[in-house]
Amino acid sequence: MTFYDEIKNLDWEESKQDIYSKTEKDVLEALNKSSNRTLEDFKAFVSPAAFPYLESMAQLSQRITQKRFGKTIQLYIPLYLSNECTNGCTYCGFSHSNKIKRKTLTEQEIPEEVESIKNLGFEHILLVTGEHHKKAGFEYIKKAVQLVRDHFSLVSLEIQPLDETEYLELTKYGLNTVYIYQETYHEENYKKYHPTGKKSNFRYRLETPDRLGKAGIHKIGLGTLIGLEDWRTEALMLAKHLQYLEKKYWKTKFSISFPRLRPHQGNFTPNFPMNEAELVQLMTAYRLFNENVELSLSTRESANFRNHAMKLGITTMSAGSKTEPGGYAKSTNELEQFDVNDDRSPLAVCQMIQQNGYEAVWKDWSNYF
Repeated sequence: MTFYDEIKNLDWEESKQDIYSKTEKDVLEALNKSSNRTLEDFKAFVSPAAFPYLESMAQLSQRITQKRFGKTIQLYIPLYLSNECTNGCTYCGFSHSNKIKRKTLTEQEIPEEVESIKNLGFEHILLVTGEHHKKAGFEYIKKAVQLVRDHFSLVSLEIQPLDETEYLELTKYGLNTVYIYQETYHEENYKKYHPTGKKSNFRYRLETPDRLGKAGIHKIGLGTLIGLEDWRTEALMLAKHLQYLEKKYWKTKFSISFPRLRPHQGNFTPNFPMNEAELVQLMTAYRLFNENVELSLSTRESANFRNHAMKLGITTMSAGSKTEPGGYAKSTNELEQFDVNDDRSPLAVCQMIQQNGYEAVWKDWSNYF
């Protein structure tokens, strides 16, 4: 049994109606709880009725986060290994239908990127690829992990879904964390956004966290692509998924990311745009619902927003990100997946964190907790 069996019993429109029917009374009751908040409370927190209480949610989220994680922000950097992709995702700059230059880093180029990244001070690296099973498949990923593992204290992946046995083998080479975003939990519309390629298989992608849990991956990163469908309903589905995973794979840690659609090669326009205030509402809702989940904010967001949002529940941030293969050793902007919004240097981000009274953690922070 996997989460696919669970989600089949969930009606999207009924779930949406449940959220939008929440009242001020529901929000206040949820805020006044000291702990053990339920999915019904989460519905209230992401509902329109909660918006007038955003300041209260933010203050409470800050206190909970500092109590659980201290005043620390873990820093990581993505290394894009390849922008080759066989999928036709309508919203992605890497889509095979987009006429961009394609590149996959060689075994000689990867160490060059590693050297540039190490000079920036990072100890946590996230390896990223498009989904191309021949040019950037399992064997390529395994070799890449082997090439970087001795240089970083924490190695993460954000790549195409793999089989359980493949994830299990990668743990032998130092893999710690895997991020896998469902993009949308709306099964009917999922096919519209993923018309071609292996990614069009909704069930296989949805069951990836189950395979990761069975393989004993230390941490699993979840998320939806904000802008495809109603963000409140997506958030509820993800909260249900998180609750299911924590119960079944209780030894595993979890994180949630908030990727809002950003400009890229192509002409996709978000169907359900989210403003910054709503993003704060979403982040704090997750923190009030789950005190232990890590919350990550990338350079998709502006410097000004990240300066303020990091104090409201965020535990992990990227810095100095380049979204094109080879972008650290040699700038190649025409290869990038999306435009970076916060283009500050890692040092500048670190200084901002320290100026706000927080500690920037450059390595695996498991020693802190």
